[in-house]
Amino acid sequence: MPEQFVVPQFIDVEDKIFGPVTTRQFIILLIGGLAIFISFKVFDITAFIFALAFIGGISLILAFVKINGQSFHYFLLNTLQTFRRPGLRIWDKRYSKEELKHYAKLEVEEIEEVVKATRRVSNNHIRDLSLIVNTGGYYKPE
Repeated sequence: MPEQFVVPQFIDVEDKIFGPVTTRQFIILLIGGLAIFISFKVFDITAFIFALAFIGGISLILAFVKINGQSFHYFLLNTLQTFRRPGLRIWDKRYSKEELKHYAKLEVEEIEEVVKATRRVSNNHIRDLSLIVNTGGYYKPE
C-alpha cells in the first residue's frame, strides 16, 4: 500500500490574530498609527488633519484592499515592474549578405546531419521500452 501524505489546503489564507485582522494587516495598521501619532506631536492641527487623512488612507488601503485576489502592495509592485519593462521588444540585428549565406549553409548542413542520425524504430522496440517503464526497470529485453 502506498504511503499517504497530508496535502495542505488553503495555503493562501493568512493567519488571523483577532477577528478578521491578519498579522500583516495588524502590522501595517500599527505602523500607520505610529506615523499618525508622530505627526500629531510634530505638526499643528491643520497639517495633522491632512497627515491623518493621507497616512490613514494609505494604511487602510494597504491593509484591507485586494485587487484580483492579491494584496494591494503586491498589486503596486507588479504595476511598477510592468511600467519599468518595455512594452515592445524588437530585435534589431542587421546581418550582412555574407553572414546570411553562411548561416543558411549551416542550417542545411545541420538538417542533413539530423536526418542521417535518426534510425527506424520498430514496434518491438517500442513495446520493450513500454514494458521497461511499466515494470520500473525490472523487465530486461532480450
